[in-house]
Amino acid sequence: MKTKTFYSIGYAKLLFIAGFLLFVSVANAKVIPAACFTDNMVLQQKTNASIWGTDKPSRTVTITTSWNNKKYMVVADTAGNWKVKVATPSYGGPYSITFDDGDITTLNNVLIGEVWICSGQSNMEMQVAGPYGDVINVDKELADAANYPQIRMLKIDNKTSYQPRTDVPVKWGWSICDPKTVRDFSAVAYFFAKNLYDDKHIPIGIINSTWGGTVAEAWTSGNALKTMPAFVPFVKETENGLTQEKIDQKYKDNVRAWIDAINAKDPAWQNGKLLWAQNSFDDSKWKTMTVPAYWEQAGVPDYDGTAWFRKTVKLPSGWEGKELKLDIGGIDDYDVSFFNGTEVGHTELFIFKRSYTIPAALVKAGDNTIAIRVFDNGGLGGLNKGPMTLSVVGDTSAKIDLAGEWNYQLATELKSLPQPPVNPTSANKPTIIYNAMIKPIQQYTIKGVIWYQGESNADRPHEYEQLFPLMISDWRQKWGEGDFPFYYVQIANYVAKDQPPAADWPALRYAQLKTLSVPNTGMVVTIDIGDYNRIHPQNKQEVGRRLALIAKAKTYGENIPYSGPLYQSQKIDAGKITLSFKYTDGGLAAKSDTLKGFTIAGADKVFHPASATILGNKVIVTSTDVANPVAVRYAWANFPACNLYNGVGLPASPFKTDDWEGVR
Repeated sequence: MKTKTFYSIGYAKLLFIAGFLLFVSVANAKVIPAACFTDNMVLQQKTNASIWGTDKPSRTVTITTSWNNKKYMVVADTAGNWKVKVATPSYGGPYSITFDDGDITTLNNVLIGEVWICSGQSNMEMQVAGPYGDVINVDKELADAANYPQIRMLKIDNKTSYQPRTDVPVKWGWSICDPKTVRDFSAVAYFFAKNLYDDKHIPIGIINSTWGGTVAEAWTSGNALKTMPAFVPFVKETENGLTQEKIDQKYKDNVRAWIDAINAKDPAWQNGKLLWAQNSFDDSKWKTMTVPAYWEQAGVPDYDGTAWFRKTVKLPSGWEGKELKLDIGGIDDYDVSFFNGTEVGHTELFIFKRSYTIPAALVKAGDNTIAIRVFDNGGLGGLNKGPMTLSVVGDTSAKIDLAGEWNYQLATELKSLPQPPVNPTSANKPTIIYNAMIKPIQQYTIKGVIWYQGESNADRPHEYEQLFPLMISDWRQKWGEGDFPFYYVQIANYVAKDQPPAADWPALRYAQLKTLSVPNTGMVVTIDIGDYNRIHPQNKQEVGRRLALIAKAKTYGENIPYSGPLYQSQKIDAGKITLSFKYTDGGLAAKSDTLKGFTIAGADKVFHPASATILGNKVIVTSTDVANPVAVRYAWANFPACNLYNGVGLPASPFKTDDWEGVR
């Protein structure tokens, strides 16, 4: 009884102390600017720039800006939030901003200049030197960065949220560009800023909100996505209190449905069961493979889809009826594993090592069969990493090495299989990146946006024709600053070997081309600076330069060429098609060779290689295989051979003159 009283009194004391400390903390709460406001930051020039933060509810905060010594007073609301707009001058600095609520907080080395958002997936996230690879001439670029202290970058941390956030998830505060810090800068954004600064000598601030491998719908608000039926169910779920626990359970259900769908397409599926998983199945006519190994490197090149692996293991009598542990190591990409015909586990991500428990009831003395169906979603596949062992649970000395020869049989090609559901840990769900990484910074006053994304939407290019313009208009509406500049990069040439089979890179580029109809947009064509083997081409210098050309012309009013040739119209006459273009500055040119990259088709919709010649600012396309042509396509391939430029060396965008669906 005394013991209970002691703990009861002790707990009460703890509650009192905790409450008292909380009271003291709130009573002494100090003004805190939002995390995007730090030393070394850049504010947009010649505007009323928003600054916000938190303090004790109802407390008065005085903000003083050193460039004009003006004081702004604001009272925190009942939740402790406050916001003020400060008038900024023409570019300059360094300045300071002081926040006074009785205690003083000062931000130093503040510059006034031009603030741009950079966003998108890995080709925008790719650092000057980092895990996606280094840019070309990286040593020189690192050394040169010491001369750009007026270029600053703020990195937003990679976060997701099912509900809109207000706090800004900053990975690191504003960094001054130098040889050390620039290594972590977005390379495209850095070279964009560098080109602008070299021309304008105005401080440039970049807010870097990027995430590799992400889809555009993840960067778009729920309200906007509700206009597209494909995204409505998920958005409504988030509005109705969707949680991670619910997501996890739904994912488990979807995975089981996906496995069942794979079963239905599997030649092993006979009479309501997977025959190839059974202990009694005769696999003596199957081929053998020594594992661990990727099957592309072990005699099965260029195969994506499902394959079965089987191994018969003779177990001693002492193991019968004991629980076992099956460790398979690494599998690329997914697996479903069986022991004596019964499923013992499945894993849906290549990075995890497989370790499955085999129930004691399945274990018998003598021959036992392990069967594994591997699903490879592209690139390399197979049982690729050890150790591979079978052991008795609780007895590390009782272990059998499973590495070596296994029998295998290819099952179903990837093109015939449904794609697996999105993992719940993935950021690729509608609106959840927007909620965490865009919504919180939409109070920040900016000049415009540069964007590089699309590879992850290439399996749904026609949807992207609506989704991408929707995202642009959504951001502009939510920022509330009108049709600010939105300049983007068309995806580069690449063989796309690690993309799903439905991916259609030419059609995705075309969707990006069509987005130029959105006001105050501009597109960089990179069909000439990609890399056959790299989804992250290294020449980010030229990407940044071309983005800066658009900004200098369209935003800063310079009378300079900024776009390569863009298809305008076609005229069909006497077995030939004459194409007209805009942005032909200096005339059309075939770089380094005769003109190539054109195909032509008649009413049968079958495209043939075509001869193309330049006549002034037009291109004439013909083919002996097409007597009555009706349509032309240019650079219509993942990695096309193409060379149409204008006189200032900017490449033409891939295009098509037809509106045929289903023709690739």
